[in-house]
Amino acid sequence: MRNFIMTLAALAALGSGAVAQDADIGRSLYHTHCATCHGLEGRGDGPMEGVLTIKPVNLTELAAANGGSFPVERVVKRIDGRDPLVSHGSPMPVYGDYFERMFDVPIRTESGQPVLTSQPVVDLVAYLREIQKID
Repeated sequence: MRNFIMTLAALAALGSGAVAQDADIGRSLYHTHCATCHGLEGRGDGPMEGVLTIKPVNLTELAAANGGSFPVERVVKRIDGRDPLVSHGSPMPVYGDYFERMFDVPIRTESGQPVLTSQPVVDLVAYLREIQKID
């Protein structure tokens, strides 16, 4: 029952626009947890690139590869482990525990529907949105 009430409260906050997304915190999280593989600017050219079997994706082109719309739900689920990648071997290898916290914060997907995740994922997504190339 408690989880149900928390979910309702989170969804109500989403509807009111009260959910905070902090791209500055997201940038810090990115540099701590993602840049080793994806590179400082998100282009898939991090220092670990050469030893990985599968090249890290260029995170600055996520929207472009999705018809110009940032794929919020797919990105959220890749980061928080609900949609694991073979290239990661498991949900985000070293950092999975950090991003796989209780899913108690809503974020609006490209369809307008909310998906619940953790605050660090919401902040990281805010940063990833900021670094998208717009052609």
